[in-house]
Amino acid sequence: MSTPCQLPRRTFLKGLGITLGLPWLEAMTPATRLLAGEAGSVSSTGLPRRMAFVYVPNGADMANWTPAAEGNEFALPPILEPLHDLRNSIQVISGLAHDKAKPNGDGAGDHARACATFLTGCQARKTAGADLRVGVSVDQIAAARVGGQTRLPSLELSCDPARQAGNCDSGYSCAYQFNLSWRSESNPVPPECNPRLAFERLFGNPDDPAAKESLARRRLLRKSILDFALDDARQLRARLGATDRRKLDEYLTSIREIERRVESTEQGVIPRPNLAIPDAVPQDYEQHIRLMFDLLVLAFQTDTTRIATFLIAHDGSNRSYPFIGVREGHHDLSHHEGKEEKKAKIAKINRFHITQFAWFLERLRSVREGNGTLLDQCMIVYGSGLADGNSHSHEDLPVLLAGGGGGTLRPGRHVRLSKTPMTNLYLALLDRMGASVERLGDSTGSLKAV
Repeated sequence: MSTPCQLPRRTFLKGLGITLGLPWLEAMTPATRLLAGEAGSVSSTGLPRRMAFVYVPNGADMANWTPAAEGNEFALPPILEPLHDLRNSIQVISGLAHDKAKPNGDGAGDHARACATFLTGCQARKTAGADLRVGVSVDQIAAARVGGQTRLPSLELSCDPARQAGNCDSGYSCAYQFNLSWRSESNPVPPECNPRLAFERLFGNPDDPAAKESLARRRLLRKSILDFALDDARQLRARLGATDRRKLDEYLTSIREIERRVESTEQGVIPRPNLAIPDAVPQDYEQHIRLMFDLLVLAFQTDTTRIATFLIAHDGSNRSYPFIGVREGHHDLSHHEGKEEKKAKIAKINRFHITQFAWFLERLRSVREGNGTLLDQCMIVYGSGLADGNSHSHEDLPVLLAGGGGGTLRPGRHVRLSKTPMTNLYLALLDRMGASVERLGDSTGSLKAV
């Protein structure tokens, strides 16, 4: 019987135009996993840390969001109840603020500023033209410093189609409202809302001339992406121990499951002329959100990227939620004028979003990595750039921090702060990613409380 092999962390399955990253395997010993220059972005076990930012629009019903007690003995309020089984994996952080999302002399436009400022901490220039200016976002700061350690420096997802121009909110460009990630002060990174295109970005190789041929052949022959990497997978499987063989089989099965779900959304869709890939955005909103979350789990599991953003919906979104009994538009309801009936419907929308987030965290927790789980190695910020949508408040924002950060975070608590810049939290996360900077936007220092 052969001895199980030793693998470097950057081992891939390859085929015609296909590059599949692998999950963490026992054959990837700490010595081989810890690559030169990675020390700051991995835990003491040699496992990489991951960082993601999930945005929800229009604030929250803060009375049903904020726990009454501080510290470890807090009870989950109604909106956060779907996180009950994950209580020891999250921190509720109260008192974080985005001063630069306030008007500060610029008048109306709080929804555009809420999105633009959320990851940058900078005041957006009020313009509906091409002369955009805000700041570099925290994810892109990390991507510039440590993104070279993975095949994709960062991943940007959304459930809204990207918009880069036009007047969306009181004289602010749509680019501010439909992008979370900014590579430079005038250059947003458009998120992908089409699961098929996101899937191909993760598991195809856009720099390989064979990638387009591979996609065309898979569609023509109705083949799975895995069929083009089977030879590589068989050869690797033969070299692995029993535990790693099981993990590899589970991983390949999960890829095929997601691929089938992507394909199911494409049934009956007629491709538009001159486009190689048809529009595959699911009509079912919950299905869409969960499919994008699943892609994010795979991206982290395979170490394809360690940095991601997910704009569930742009701020100011007026989507209705009839499937949970809310037929009015979200934005319209957020201007509740103190009416309890409207606030109750806002709370139902908030709870729906939290239910999807809890589902995502459970998926991360289900992936074993080293002696723990993938969630243990993650730092996931969930929140909104508004607190109360009626008053357009940007103080005491609804913010969660999920995951263990490779053993550096202290989850299972409600942390109460006071008018603390949100960017202070980001400095603390960048420190843990090995991408430290002295300042980000309006930060005043790295947050020690987390």
